[in-house]
Amino acid sequence: MKRFGLALQILIGLVLGIAVGAIFYGNPEVTTYLKPIGDIFIRLIKMIVIPIVVSTLIIGVAGTGDMKKLGKLGGKTIIYFEIITTIAIILGLLVANIIRPGEGIDMTHLSKGDISKYIETTETVESHTMADTFVNIVPSNIFQSLVNGDMLAVIFFSVLFGLGVAAIGEKGKPVLSFFSGVADAMFWVTNQIMKFAPFGVFALIGVTVSTFGIQSLLPLGKLVLTVYGAMLFFIFVVLGSVAKFAKISIFSLIKILKDELILAYSTASSETVLPKIIEKMEKFGCPKGITSFVVPTGYSFNLDGSTLYQAIAALFIAQLYGIDISIGEQITLMLVLMVTSKGIAGVPGVSFVVLLATLGSVDIPLEGLAFIAGIDRILDMARTVVNVIGNSLAAVVVSKWEGQYDFKKGQSYLNSLDDPKQENIA
Repeated sequence: MKRFGLALQILIGLVLGIAVGAIFYGNPEVTTYLKPIGDIFIRLIKMIVIPIVVSTLIIGVAGTGDMKKLGKLGGKTIIYFEIITTIAIILGLLVANIIRPGEGIDMTHLSKGDISKYIETTETVESHTMADTFVNIVPSNIFQSLVNGDMLAVIFFSVLFGLGVAAIGEKGKPVLSFFSGVADAMFWVTNQIMKFAPFGVFALIGVTVSTFGIQSLLPLGKLVLTVYGAMLFFIFVVLGSVAKFAKISIFSLIKILKDELILAYSTASSETVLPKIIEKMEKFGCPKGITSFVVPTGYSFNLDGSTLYQAIAALFIAQLYGIDISIGEQITLMLVLMVTSKGIAGVPGVSFVVLLATLGSVDIPLEGLAFIAGIDRILDMARTVVNVIGNSLAAVVVSKWEGQYDFKKGQSYLNSLDDPKQENIA
C-alpha cells in the first residue's frame, strides 16, 4: 500500500535525520551506526551510473549515426554550457559585491574546519589547464576510465563506439539490441534502488548534523542566506528566463524533478540522480541521443551552482580579511574560475578544491576557507540542486536548438504527473 510518494518519503527522511543529528550532536555513535547506511546508498547509485550512461549513449548515437550531426551537437552543447556558467560566475561576483557577506564578522567566533584533505588534490587542479581537460577526454585505457568513473572519457568512447555500431549496419543490430536491453534493465534497477533513498537520506543528513551541529550555521548565517538567495535568483530568474526562451516553464521542470531535487539536496550529490534525470528528460520530450550526451557532459562542464558559489565564497573570504579586490582582479578571478571549474567533476569536494586552486591567483588567503569548511555541506546541498536543474534544462534547450524536442510528448508526460495511473502507462 503506497500512501506516500517518493518525494514525501525522502522529505520525511531528511527531517528525521536532522532531528536525530541535532539531538545526538557530538555523539560519535551516530556516525558509527548511520554512516554505513549512507555509504551503501551512495555506492548503489555509483554502481548504476556508468552502465546507464554507456548504454543510453551508445543507443542514442547509433540511432543518429552521423558524425557531422554529433559534431554540431557537441559544439552547441559546449557553447551553451560556457555562456550559462559565465553568467553564474558574474552573478556570484555581483551578489558578493552588493551584499558583502564577509563584512562585520568577528573571526574570533568562527571555528575552523580541516581543509588538509583537499590540499594534495589542489596541486593537481592548479596545474590543470583547458588543454588538459580536452586531452583527458581521450582515454588511454577505457577499462581504467570505467573503473575510475572518468565521465568525459567514458562519453568519448561511447560516442565513438555508437558511431561504429551505426557504421557496420546489419552486423551492429545485435550489439544495439544488447545495449538496449542493458539500458532497460538498469532503469529497472534504478527504480528499485530509489526505494532505499529515504533511508540513505536519513543516514547522510543525520551524520552531517550530528558532526557539525546546527549551531555552526549561526556565525556564518549571512553567507548561508546570501548563497541560498543567489541560488534561488539564479534558478527562477536566470534559468527561468532561459526556460521561457525555450518555451517551457521552469516550474514545470521543477515539478517533473521534485523527487530528484529533494534527493540531490539531501545527499549533496548530483550523481545520485543522474540516471533518473536521463530517464525523465527522455519522457519530457528530449531525444535519447541528446539527453544521454548533454546530461553526463554537463556534470563536467555545466556546474552552474558550483561556479556561482565559488565566486561568492572567494569574495566572502577577501571581505573577511578586509582585502579590497579590484575590478581587474575580479575579472582575473572570473577567467580562472572559467578554466578550473571545467572537467574535474570527479574530484571529491570539487568546489572546495577549485576554490583552493583559484584564491591564490588574486592573493586571497587560503586559510580563510577553513572558516567555511564546517558549513560547506549545507552550501553544497544548495549548489547541487542548481547543478541538477541546470543540466536538466540544458537537455531541453539543446533539443530545441537541434529542432528535435517533442513538445506533445513533453506535455503528455507533464499532464500524466497529475494522474499516477497515466504516468505508469507512459
